[in-house]
Amino acid sequence: MTDLAGPVGGRAKTSFINDPKVRSIGLQLIALVVVVFLGWSFAENARDNLAAQKIATGFGFLDNTSGFGINQTLIPYSETSTYGRAFFVGLLNTILVAVVGIILATIIGFLVGIGRLSKNFVVRTISTVYVEVLRNLPPLFQILFWYLAVLSAMPSPRQSISLFGEVFISNRGIILPRPLFGEGAGIVVWAIGLAVLLVILFRHWSASRQEETGRRLPVLWINLGLLIGLPLVAMIVTGFPISFETPELKGFNFVGGVQVIPEFVALTVALATYTAAFIAENVRSGIQSVSHGQSEAAHSLGLRNGQTLRLVIIPQAMRVIIPPLTSQYLNLTKNSSLAVGIGYPDLVAVFAGTALNQTGQAIEIIAITMGVYLLLSIITATIMNAYNRRVALVER
Repeated sequence: MTDLAGPVGGRAKTSFINDPKVRSIGLQLIALVVVVFLGWSFAENARDNLAAQKIATGFGFLDNTSGFGINQTLIPYSETSTYGRAFFVGLLNTILVAVVGIILATIIGFLVGIGRLSKNFVVRTISTVYVEVLRNLPPLFQILFWYLAVLSAMPSPRQSISLFGEVFISNRGIILPRPLFGEGAGIVVWAIGLAVLLVILFRHWSASRQEETGRRLPVLWINLGLLIGLPLVAMIVTGFPISFETPELKGFNFVGGVQVIPEFVALTVALATYTAAFIAENVRSGIQSVSHGQSEAAHSLGLRNGQTLRLVIIPQAMRVIIPPLTSQYLNLTKNSSLAVGIGYPDLVAVFAGTALNQTGQAIEIIAITMGVYLLLSIITATIMNAYNRRVALVER
């Protein structure tokens, strides 16, 4: 009688088709072929349609004259500049909103998140109301609120709000003194850079010294001394080469100074306060994830509440806070595209809006815009992931 089970202790032979590794590779190849085919079909179809409508293709339009103005430019730009120049203007305006908004949102979010756990009833209630209200309102609504209900309701330049006679706030934005750089200003700039470098090096040295000896130096005061002292000495030596041009009201508007347009203020404040509501919840959950025994141990060593929070709780909570914090940074950067709703000249408004309407080259412009936002997201995620690895718990 034949043994149908095969030889004892032997391994059953697996057919080529049923091999999991082979099937996995085969399915991936099929998927790759389908994606390539669809992409090729899309490109051919787009090329035929563009040729039928006599629409130019390629990126040569970037060298053509744009012919339109932009009301906020961080680099020199005029109506005779090219579309490529307009692209960089919009890109820099987007990055400016993202960087300033991330800084403000982080500060506000951490303060509100800590406030939600405060023992003070008033602070806790205000923080809770802030979170529950702002995170449940659409960001575009909040942008329009700040732009139409707050900034547009400000007085005209003649009745503007003056701060110390140097800063003026009106419905045309915020007017700040303009820095003027004279001979020797470069030395002051180098002194500022050197002070920042020394602060970073001293902070690392102080942290390593504390790890070895357990003694903590007054890092804050020493850093402030470096940041203020070195530039001040350079200013004195060079005869104060940096001065400020105070804006003056002439006629119906201000002359001189630097104007921060109301569109930038409304967009940045709205995105920062909106994102801060989500960051506050991340901070609250991160703090609550730390064992209460950590606080009790810190108090038993004589640390006050503020020291316990700053030196014990927050460093451990950062491991929980950083991953969702990265997502909020990415959301803020992408939400900056809502600037088109109030006319702020960001990348979408300038390049994917005005430039697209004038050139008609939608495929190229949309592809560039998508690539820019993808690149900004990758850079932000890479930086945050590197910081996350730095603060991650290392097992011994």
